[in-house]
Amino acid sequence: MPMRQPVEIRDVAPDDVAGLIDLWTVCAADQVENGAETSQNRLPWRAPSEAEALAAIDFNAERHGRRLLVAVAGDQIVGVAAADITTLTPISMAKVMLVSDLQVRPNFRRRSVASNLLAVIAVYAEEHGCELVVTSVQAQAKEPNRFMTKLGFNQVAVLRAAPVGKLNARLATKSAGSRETGRLLAVRRTLRRRHSVSS
Repeated sequence: MPMRQPVEIRDVAPDDVAGLIDLWTVCAADQVENGAETSQNRLPWRAPSEAEALAAIDFNAERHGRRLLVAVAGDQIVGVAAADITTLTPISMAKVMLVSDLQVRPNFRRRSVASNLLAVIAVYAEEHGCELVVTSVQAQAKEPNRFMTKLGFNQVAVLRAAPVGKLNARLATKSAGSRETGRLLAVRRTLRRRHSVSS
């Protein structure tokens, strides 16, 4: 039986962009194949150019407390996870480590890649005095949800998404029927009538 390649966990480097694009593309295709991409609001994967990926990495690196970790086996990126330090609420200094975009190449799953990424993040969270580690997982993704449950993650919220254009359209429709909007329209009509009478 061949020995497994050791996996190194490190911070992302500019040279990693092509490998990251490939990893996300492979993982997105795997999710579709396994039926995890069923949400209407789930944005379809769009592979960025290397320039865009590099710009996004630079943009995220400027944010306080944000890290992008990669798992590397040989010269291949086999996993990735983003970690953000934030606060539990906007008016509390209780710190939380928010883990997002945990991806593992399908042929490297069940090899402790995700566990190793989370272990580094857990140490990072402890170093920065975080009280909780919070992660988001697609509701339809059974394996990742089982994995997180085994590690002690409980469901504490439901994450929902809406395209900005659709949200604005719905809110405009909703506000058009509100009492405040009705009053505003009535005032405008009165002003128009007064203006037409005076002229």
